[in-house]
Amino acid sequence: MKSIRPFHIAVPVHDLEKARYFYTQILACTEGRSSKEWIDFNLYGHQFVAHLKKGAEKDNQLHFNQVDGQGVPVPHYGVVLTMHEWELLAERLKQQSIPFIIEPYIRFKGQAGEQATMFFLDPSGNALEFKAFKDLEQLFATD
Repeated sequence: MKSIRPFHIAVPVHDLEKARYFYTQILACTEGRSSKEWIDFNLYGHQFVAHLKKGAEKDNQLHFNQVDGQGVPVPHYGVVLTMHEWELLAERLKQQSIPFIIEPYIRFKGQAGEQATMFFLDPSGNALEFKAFKDLEQLFATD
């Protein structure tokens, strides 16, 4: 698989201090530039920005689509990790008692695109998915 450039994503949060704690202490991101209205985080080498949006908690409605028998929240974002990184993150989240929308499990078991996945929310209700593949070539595999 070819090398890719880091992505940049910005999401609304209703409390910057809660976001700062969650992304630095729970997800182990390092903090970059910040202001009174936003914080840059290094999310596994990608530029993730939390922007303060007052009232964001009121308009954060998730939709759910069925994927492999599970209700997957939409929208969501995350990173494809190595299997080792994914296992470490899953364990850290469990130790921190972070509630899962979808518990860590293997999706599409025995099929093309088999992957480890888990879903949970940040303190502002943004849905995150972190996944991993034993074989990264399966990332875009079809049946």
